[in-house]
Amino acid sequence: MLLGDPRWQTNLLLAMCNLLVMTHTCKRLAYHCAMATTDPDQASTVTALGAALDRVGDRWSLQLVEALLGGPLRYGELASAVAGIAPNILADRLRRLERAGLLAGTPYSQRPLRLAYALTSDGRELAGALRLLADWGARQGSGAIAGGDPLRHTACGTPLEVRWHCPTCGLVVDDAEPEGLTRL
Repeated sequence: MLLGDPRWQTNLLLAMCNLLVMTHTCKRLAYHCAMATTDPDQASTVTALGAALDRVGDRWSLQLVEALLGGPLRYGELASAVAGIAPNILADRLRRLERAGLLAGTPYSQRPLRLAYALTSDGRELAGALRLLADWGARQGSGAIAGGDPLRHTACGTPLEVRWHCPTCGLVVDDAEPEGLTRL
């Protein structure tokens, strides 16, 4: 068949119309779709860490939360505060964090609609976890990291340590004693 032959054009059209496009969506929460299990025994098990990572599980989201710990910021201010974030990623992460209930956008201009973003109480609760993660990064990284020194006590200069303790009895719970920890 030649290119100008109408039968060839019909066959080409049929081949193009028979293409099937498939998309994959995760049926349950998973930090990444690739991490979603197909094992029915594990499908109902969502760990506490997995649930947390579903809400803030990428580097841009955590950096946006860190930037907002100082108070509300506008889109352009957030773009400046988080170096290297692309505008489409910034917009996507702001929408995700808003859907997750970690931040709220408040309009400061109606035409065009522009928002100032602030952390909700759930978002502010991440401050301690972010400090711990930043301190861990400072201890593991080289001296070239901005703010790479561990947090220190201002009175004596000693690096701070974090310990789990029971506020009722005052006992420190060591990582080596898993039987001392339970989830209710």
